[in-house]
Amino acid sequence: MPCHKSGFYLARRAACVHENFQDMVVSRDFAKEGAMVEFPQPLDGPVESGPRYAIYFAPAPESALHAQGSSWLGRDSIHDKALDQPSIPDMTADRLRELTINPRRYGFHATLKPPFHLKPGTSLDDLLAATRALARVHAPIDTELAPRHLSGFLALMQARSRTETRALAAAAVSELDRFRALPSESELERRRKVGLSAAQETLLQRWGYPYVMNEFRFHMTLSHRIADEAEAVILRDAALAHFSTVIDTRQSIDRLAVFREDTPGSPFTQVGQFAFGTGE
Repeated sequence: MPCHKSGFYLARRAACVHENFQDMVVSRDFAKEGAMVEFPQPLDGPVESGPRYAIYFAPAPESALHAQGSSWLGRDSIHDKALDQPSIPDMTADRLRELTINPRRYGFHATLKPPFHLKPGTSLDDLLAATRALARVHAPIDTELAPRHLSGFLALMQARSRTETRALAAAAVSELDRFRALPSESELERRRKVGLSAAQETLLQRWGYPYVMNEFRFHMTLSHRIADEAEAVILRDAALAHFSTVIDTRQSIDRLAVFREDTPGSPFTQVGQFAFGTGE
């Protein structure tokens, strides 16, 4: 039986999130077996213009994780300020800047709900209020982070995968989906170019992105894809040194952040951040 959305206690809410997450997994498994899946239909058609928004985990502004992650990428996404990047042995400053160009634009973060246009009839204020409400009913998740290679790029990832993290991401995807305008067919086709499994195709059509729910992997991107194995090792070793104090200390996934991209290709900047438990 689905959880009622009016629960206010953190313990009850956590149970609700876990149950709803399991329901989503079951739905995905039915899709894999070829069962009929009901996808959302556009009310006003897809929206392709205007700002895009995303729901991220972004570290607290005063944290070492925020400082070190922003320095690595060369940009503070809270103030949209350029920063000096670390000096890396056997790699030029220009090469590091090239390798981090895409994650620098998005800002240092872990994606929970991928970028989307707002559905007609909704507003940024509505999205911020709903994100604050979602943050209030979640508790911090303690974790350990380490630099790893994921599908060819470097990222800070959890040393051990946590069910609570996947449930948090699933809640962000599903409970804030009422604000997401449906993607155009051309946008869906761009996603399909990488080659999707049947399960990923189902997720793409239902949620607008193929790497959510059971396909979700918590990661804080540190580079784009690196083809040269030796260069990948150099960058990983440099990240181990740069993030040494973060790696040696337990971190806390303790807040939701709303990021905004004003125009296609422009930097994502933070427009709201809400701590778990309080929403402040």
